[in-house]
Amino acid sequence: MARIKTTVAARHVRHRRLRQTLSGTSARPRLNVYRSGRYTYAQVIDDSIGHTLAAADSREIKGAKTDAAGAVGKLVAERAKAKGVKQVVFDRGGFQYHGRVKALADAAREEGLDF
Repeated sequence: MARIKTTVAARHVRHRRLRQTLSGTSARPRLNVYRSGRYTYAQVIDDSIGHTLAAADSREIKGAKTDAAGAVGKLVAERAKAKGVKQVVFDRGGFQYHGRVKALADAAREEGLDF
């Protein structure tokens, strides 16, 4: 079996495999995380209607990457709670649960999102 040549391609494979079983509904929308080289993005998505309920990113926040990711987690949780969302399904997008992704998830949990 041929190996996947890049880490980006491997992440895409993991993400596609994950999305086969993971879906956000009206009762539990999906908290999607994307981590680029510079910024961290988070969206709360209702997949049944294909609508983004809340979003936040680190472009509007100054500071170190991990600290900014934590602030994004708090911000997206506040915006989701303002829309009436309390429970979500966490979609890490094929990224490892470590560093910025973990900081975002922990901050969102502290702010009151349940996943």
